[in-house]
Amino acid sequence: MPQSPWLPGTLLSRLDESARQRFLELGVPRTAAASQVILHEGAQESHVILLDDGLTKVTAAMTDGRHALLDVRVSGDIVGEMSALNGTPRSATVTTCRVSTIRIIRRNDFRAFLRAYPEAAMEIAGIVANRLRVANRRRVDFASYPVKVRLSRVLWEIATAYGYRSRDGIVVDVHLTQSELATMCGAAEITLQKALRELRTVGIVDTGYRQVIVRDEAALRLCADLA
Repeated sequence: MPQSPWLPGTLLSRLDESARQRFLELGVPRTAAASQVILHEGAQESHVILLDDGLTKVTAAMTDGRHALLDVRVSGDIVGEMSALNGTPRSATVTTCRVSTIRIIRRNDFRAFLRAYPEAAMEIAGIVANRLRVANRRRVDFASYPVKVRLSRVLWEIATAYGYRSRDGIVVDVHLTQSELATMCGAAEITLQKALRELRTVGIVDTGYRQVIVRDEAALRLCADLA
């Protein structure tokens, strides 16, 4: 089981206890409804949002009018950090996949926190660098893949970012409904159900209450066209 109540890979899981407690004191708590846009691509604003208990998707508009999935953010993550750090407009849209509790943190408070906790600043720099690398790749190729490949990529990336190893495989304690997965993959729910059923039938993944288990890592990477 995870050592921390925050999933591996999230900002709060990376911070030491002192920095974590201070960060959790910042901002104004809010409740966001399911499917609510909490950050708009192109908006001129600079606050940061901490996901106390949330599940969100990060998308960006493409030239043909479609939207590409860039990332998934869960409880313990922050969103909006790029604009807070460099003062540029929002680079993506962030939408909740379920009812979420969030904290709105002003840019000045966020930057003061980073000055007071330089190790936290280094952790955030590493997270930002990794997210940029993933986002750049997805902007180029994600939307062109079939649904089964897109689903496999989403599941693999969530597993590697937020999962932990057990006897059964990589366990991801993120509750993803089929409707949420379909939204994240940009697919019709019935098409998503078929792709997920295929992965379960051959024993690549398994789903249970509030979790996904990757049972065959190599096979999932192959389905994701990553092998």
